[in-house]
Amino acid sequence: MTATAQQTVMVIEDEEAFIDALVVGLQREGFGVQVARDGAEALANFDKVNPDIVLLDVMLPKVSGTDVCHEIRKKSQVPIIMVSAKGTEIDTVVGLEVGADDYIVKPYRIRELVARVRAALRRSGVSAALDSGGGSAIEVGTVSIDPEQHVVAVRGLAVKLPLKEFELLYVLMANAGRVMTRDTLIDRVWGSDYYGDTKTLDVHIKRLRSKVEVDPANPTAILTIRGLGYKFEKPA
Repeated sequence: MTATAQQTVMVIEDEEAFIDALVVGLQREGFGVQVARDGAEALANFDKVNPDIVLLDVMLPKVSGTDVCHEIRKKSQVPIIMVSAKGTEIDTVVGLEVGADDYIVKPYRIRELVARVRAALRRSGVSAALDSGGGSAIEVGTVSIDPEQHVVAVRGLAVKLPLKEFELLYVLMANAGRVMTRDTLIDRVWGSDYYGDTKTLDVHIKRLRSKVEVDPANPTAILTIRGLGYKFEKPA
């Protein structure tokens, strides 16, 4: 099933060989494609393009990919897939920490990339429920989350969360006291057809802890259950 004409991919890439292949491959799948060849051009044109998803190279002229991601996240929750030529852990972790939803390493197969794009665009069950206001407000201990208002409060103070962190926290809190396996969390938040590895989940958990826990290094709310996954602990 091809994408609708309204689905536009913003490709932020400076290597012409990759640009040519991406434009041909994505257009063949029915996507509209807009290209920016450096970080400054991407930021200048982002609002005008108003893309449905962004493919963002880490290494860019003028403004780095991580800085572009950070700036986009200040005003938009559009899905962002970071593209890294290095494939090192530092690249992927930094990309996820500034708000990317996923990452892929060069060289990649266009088929895999399209699958990643579709997975990011296809909202999971929890996303659809949150978008439609179908989720109920939840309060567990000192943390409350209201999907209808898209508001999170920790110890009485409002906390801003990117969309994927918000969805992950909602799933954990909706199942407070239960162990959620890593596969279950990925399926619920990223979709059953997610192609990436579990590093994405781990980075998002780390970021949530930095915003929810009193001492993120010694968490008491979002617990790691070794060999299984994670659990949002109910207060005693």
